[in-house]
Amino acid sequence: MAIPPPPGPQQPEGQYPPPGTPPYPHAPYPPYPQGPSPEGPSPQGQYPQGPYQQYPYPGPYQPWGQGYSPYNRPAPFNGLAIAALVLGILCFLPAVGLVLGIVALVQIKKRGERGKGMAVAGMILSSIGIVLLALMVATGGARDFWDGFKEGASGSGNTFSLHKGECFDAPNGTLEGVAYDVDIVPCSGKHDAEVFAEATAHDGSYPGDSAVSAEAGDMCYTLTDTYAMDGWAVPDDVDVYYFTPTRQSWGTGDREITCMFGNTDEHASLTGSLRKDSTTLDADQLAYLEAARVLNRAMDTAPDAQYVEDDLPGHKKWATRVSGALVKQTGLLRGHTFAPAAGERVAVLAKDLDRARKEWVKAAQAPDADTFYAHYDKALKLMAPDRTVTTRKALGLATTPPKEDQGGSGGSGGEDGSGIEV
Repeated sequence: MAIPPPPGPQQPEGQYPPPGTPPYPHAPYPPYPQGPSPEGPSPQGQYPQGPYQQYPYPGPYQPWGQGYSPYNRPAPFNGLAIAALVLGILCFLPAVGLVLGIVALVQIKKRGERGKGMAVAGMILSSIGIVLLALMVATGGARDFWDGFKEGASGSGNTFSLHKGECFDAPNGTLEGVAYDVDIVPCSGKHDAEVFAEATAHDGSYPGDSAVSAEAGDMCYTLTDTYAMDGWAVPDDVDVYYFTPTRQSWGTGDREITCMFGNTDEHASLTGSLRKDSTTLDADQLAYLEAARVLNRAMDTAPDAQYVEDDLPGHKKWATRVSGALVKQTGLLRGHTFAPAAGERVAVLAKDLDRARKEWVKAAQAPDADTFYAHYDKALKLMAPDRTVTTRKALGLATTPPKEDQGGSGGSGGEDGSGIEV
C-alpha cells in the first residue's frame, strides 16, 4: 500500500486542488493576508512563513485498520485425510480408511490443501489392518475376537451362568475346549450335559490351567453323591465334566466351577435327569442312601499306593476310617423306621455290615501285609454289591451295580473327568 506524501512543493504535479480553491476543501482555514509582509517579501512566494500545520490528506488511501492482516492465511487440512488416519490407527473398517486416504490425496492435489502425510499414514495402517483381518478370518480368530468382545460387553467374566439341575446343549456338541455360550434345554429330553453342582475355586493369583482343572476335578467328584445319591442309577457311559474360569476371567474375579454329567461319547447325549436327592427320593430311599454315603466316602480315602506292602501304615489307617464309617452307617440304618417290606431287608444288611466292621478292625491291627489282606478280603465279601440287591429292590432303587464297583461305593465315571474353560 502506498503512503501519501506530505503536502508541499515536493508533491507531484496534478495533486494540487484546482486554482482558486482552498488547498484542502475538507479543512478550510482563513486566507492568508494579501500584500507585502511587514517582515519583507517571503522567499517562498506569496504565503507568509509560519509554523507548519498538517491537515488530513483527502486521498483514497487509508492506513492499516481492522479486518486486515499483514500475513497470508495457511491452507486448511483435508478432512478425509484426518478420517483416514483415525481409521488406520484404530484398525476399524480398514478398507474404508484405505479408500478415504486415496480420495484425500486426489483432493489435496487439486485444492492445494494440507494433510498428505496423514492420508499416506492412514493408507499404510489401513493396509496392515486389511492383512490382519484376512489372517483372522483364515485362522478362525475373527470368531474368537467377536466372542471375546461379547464377553467383555456383558460386564462379567462369563458370558453365561449355569445352575444346579439345569441341562444344556453345547453349540459345537462337545464338552471339551473353551465355551462362550450354551443352550439350556429341558432335562426330560436329550441334552449334552446336566449340571449337578456349583463350586468356588481358591482365591489368589491364577495358578495355571492344569492346577485349576485338577482342583475342579477333585471338587466335582466329591460332590457327585450330593446330586446323584444313587450311584447305581448313573449309566456307565456317563462321566464328570466341569466348566472352569479362564486366565482372563480369573483376572476379573471369576472363581466359579460348574460340575456336570456328560456322555463319554461326544457324539452321544443324555436322556432324562440323573438327579436322585431329597427333591426326588422318598424318606426310606433317602435314609438308606445317606447311610450308604457315609461308607462310600470312607472307602474313597484309600491310600494312593496300589499294594498294601507298599504302604502298610497308610492302609491300616484307612481300615480304621472304614470301620468307624460302618459304625455310623449301621447306626443310621437302625435309627430310621423303614416301611415293613424294606425294614426286614435293611435289618439283614445291617448284620452283614457289623460282621464286616469286625474284619476291618482286625485289618487295622494287622502286623503285616498278609494278615491285612486276609481280613480285608473277608470284609469285602460281606460288603459285596450283590448282598444289597434285595434291599435296594425292596426300596425301589436301582439294582444293577455299576462296573468296577468297589465296596459298594456306587457312582460312575473314573478318575479322568474332563474340564472346559469359560
